[in-house]
Amino acid sequence: MTAPGLARLEAELRQLKSEERPSIIRAIAEARSHGDLSENAEYHAARERQSFIEGRIQELEEIVGAVEVIDPASLSGSSVMFGAHVSLVDEETDKEATYQIVGVYEADIKQGLLSVSSPLAKSLIGKKKGDSVSVPAPGGDRTYEILEVKYA
Repeated sequence: MTAPGLARLEAELRQLKSEERPSIIRAIAEARSHGDLSENAEYHAARERQSFIEGRIQELEEIVGAVEVIDPASLSGSSVMFGAHVSLVDEETDKEATYQIVGVYEADIKQGLLSVSSPLAKSLIGKKKGDSVSVPAPGGDRTYEILEVKYA
């Protein structure tokens, strides 16, 4: 995982523990004060939300405790590896895109963060500038040309 990805997960964990957890405890207490719990929809919804929050806290604690941070700036080379910023062009549509290959838990395609386990990233690993890669897609294979590989 990259350092910014770890920072985002740690921020989410802090927010869940310091804001969401106390908020849901207050909501449960308020719902209990309304009487009969068997027919109290607010209570059941709050308990369900609490279960989700506690599960996410546990998941984040496990990830943060076991993650290995890799600084892409310390990497170099001409082939695509974890942490690389890769500029591609779709050979069919001529549409260009740039992605950074990141860990599974920090991937966000809208921000250009491509999971290392995605089909596109798997096809790119080990390739160099100028190489063409074919990626299986639901509508048929897509072919991309690598325009640039850099580590920042």
